[in-house]
Amino acid sequence: MKNHSSLTQPSKTDHILVVDDSPDNLFLVQTILEEEGYQITLAENGRSALAEIEQGPPDLVLLDVMMPGMDGYEVTKRVRDNTKLPFIPILLITAHDHASVVEGLDTGADDFIRKPVQVDELLARVRSLLRLKHSVDERDQIARQREDFVSWLTHDLRTPIVAAERMLALFQQGALGELAPGMQEAVVTMARSNRNLLAMVNTLLEVYRYEAGRKTLTFSPIDLKQLLQEVIEELTPLAGEKNLSLVLDVGDKDAHNKLNSKVVGDRLELHRVFTNLIGNAIKFTDKGSVVVRMVPDTSTGDSDTPYLLIEVQDTGPGIPPEDQAVLFERFRQGNHKRSGSGLGLHLSRRIVEAHQGAIEVKSELGKGSLFRISLPVQH
Repeated sequence: MKNHSSLTQPSKTDHILVVDDSPDNLFLVQTILEEEGYQITLAENGRSALAEIEQGPPDLVLLDVMMPGMDGYEVTKRVRDNTKLPFIPILLITAHDHASVVEGLDTGADDFIRKPVQVDELLARVRSLLRLKHSVDERDQIARQREDFVSWLTHDLRTPIVAAERMLALFQQGALGELAPGMQEAVVTMARSNRNLLAMVNTLLEVYRYEAGRKTLTFSPIDLKQLLQEVIEELTPLAGEKNLSLVLDVGDKDAHNKLNSKVVGDRLELHRVFTNLIGNAIKFTDKGSVVVRMVPDTSTGDSDTPYLLIEVQDTGPGIPPEDQAVLFERFRQGNHKRSGSGLGLHLSRRIVEAHQGAIEVKSELGKGSLFRISLPVQH
């Protein structure tokens, strides 16, 4: 039986869980696979199989379809529904017809083999699924290494940038001696560039926290109207430097009194979103106004959950259609000369979606841009 080339032998001791209610079948499959160098664990029913998987996920599951109590379909479904488990290929062993194969694959199995099992076919399917397992594991490991590297890099970058910010602040305060006018202007420029770099590094770190699933949100009741007023108050000086009007519009008095502006969310993260959107509107608008509106979202009328719509509208140059299509993707910068890192809007979308909301943009060249955020209202 060991007439396979060395290229097909397992590169490590792969762990295979064999599940069958027939002791004879278990012994047969165990003998075949152990002769090929695999580590084998046996389970005689679905529940014991799930317990084995929970205790130590195998590299592959060989699973009989017809078992008393819990059949192979149910075991497959429970494995796939358990998001804490890594990817585990499942090979179903069936004596039934095409319909049962379809059901098994739809439930989440990766392949099937019919009884009576042919040794060469069994080994070929086992090798094929283990190659898939190794490929997925390698991909996940590379992804984790990339995320760890970026997290480490951004943390290490912050240290000298923060130190430079403090040193530049001391220069500006005159703590290290009076600066000549030309030097004072240079220090101001350096400080502004350093702040921009720090903001970019912080945004990059937040993006990868979200994408790596390492971001923990703290949800609590929030008065969105109050939050927007705070953001507008903070950004009013920036708008004033450009002689722009920056206002919050919540409708007339009656509409304002009826408006439920309470949401459940992470206050710091929502503050980040609205600071980014309103700050961008000010940044890209040279004359006119930036208006922030808050109204009930009537587009979700069929939903059991009411939503609140927050709009940020500017009178800037507008966004080309080709840019709108990719505006919320990572590192997708616009063609505007003042475009940033291409991370702010991507991070805003991740935050909004983490709050079960949605964000979109509508824009026309020469007529400004309108960003809309829809968030569920607290009952």
